[in-house]
Order: sequence, then structure tokens, then C-alpha cells
Amino acid sequence: MAGMRAYLLSLGAGLVVGIVYSLLNVRSPAPPVVALVGLLGILLGEQIIPVARHMLEGSHLAAAWQQSQCTPHILGLLPGRHGQAMQQGIDSKQEQRT
Repeated sequence: MAGMRAYLLSLGAGLVVGIVYSLLNVRSPAPPVVALVGLLGILLGEQIIPVARHMLEGSHLAAAWQQSQCTPHILGLLPGRHGQAMQQGIDSKQEQRT
């Protein structure tokens, strides 16, 4: 249920912004597809440094990608038991690193 809450809050925030834009009679700053492609670029760009660090330590690209836990960060975790279990595993690995 906690995972679903984030999706609902995000949707609610988007609706509020859309209503404000409509009331001000302005268009969103970017067409939806352009905005999504930009977001994908941001998510991928955030992974470059962690992956590069693992590769400099001698890991191959696939191993560096997995060690940096890029897939859950880029694709997100879907709500439900599987997503919660993955998030707990990610959290415990991050605690071990600190």
C-alpha cells in the first residue's frame, strides 16, 4: 500500500499543476513525449558515474549495471509484495555500504 501512495501523490501533484496551468491559460513547458524523453535522459545520466566507478574497479558493463542497481532506479518498483521485497533488499544493501 505504501508503494501505491507514492503513485497517487505523484498523480495528485500532476493534476494540481495541470489545473493551475489551465487556470493561467498556459501550456505545459514541454510536450509530454519530449518531457518523458528528457526524464529518461536524467535517469540514465544519474547512472553514468556509479556504473563508471564499478567499471574502473574491473567490473564488466553488465556487472557494473547490476552492482549499481540501475534497473530498479530507472524503471522503479511496482507496488505490491514483489516491489516491497526488492525495496527491502535494496535498502539492506545500502545500509551495508555505509
